[in-house]
Amino acid sequence: MLFTAAVLDGILGGTVTLAFRRWRRPSVRAGTVLRTAAGLVRILAVTPVADLTDAEAVQAGFPDRATLLRGLRAGADAALYRIELRPAGADPRISLREQDELSAADRAELDAKLSGMDSRAKHGPWTARVLALIAECPGTRAAELATRVDRDTLAFKNDVRKLKELGLTESLEIGYRLSPRGTAYLHGS
Repeated sequence: MLFTAAVLDGILGGTVTLAFRRWRRPSVRAGTVLRTAAGLVRILAVTPVADLTDAEAVQAGFPDRATLLRGLRAGADAALYRIELRPAGADPRISLREQDELSAADRAELDAKLSGMDSRAKHGPWTARVLALIAECPGTRAAELATRVDRDTLAFKNDVRKLKELGLTESLEIGYRLSPRGTAYLHGS
């Protein structure tokens, strides 16, 4: 689920407690925790509804029902769903990526995870090459980086997301950079 920055601010501030989406089938379910740009969001309930009120639209971060409905995708066979949500804390990758010193155990765990990613990749080992490339070219567009390693842009971005999950990279407005943890890993500190 995607949220605008204003809605995310409202969720974290506690003023936005609902979202509405039109789906053929719900893409989230109760109990799910979503990672967003502003932190974690917990889905409490997902319920099909026939309509919504102005008060519910306000709870979803909109001035009124009409404005919310204009922003929803229309689909002939899509139902309207009401999603109850609340903030669930900070993104754990943020504190992870700020770790600029790695213990021997941290390094061994990262070595094992990266080795596993390399061994499972159909395109061969890639993790060390991509980390070095990001270190060499911070803030460079993903399409340009992908070309340098002879990868499709979407596949390259997916690989970088895997590194981000380990706290090794950070997304910038354009491109990526190594996190302090990624720098410590790459340079052996």
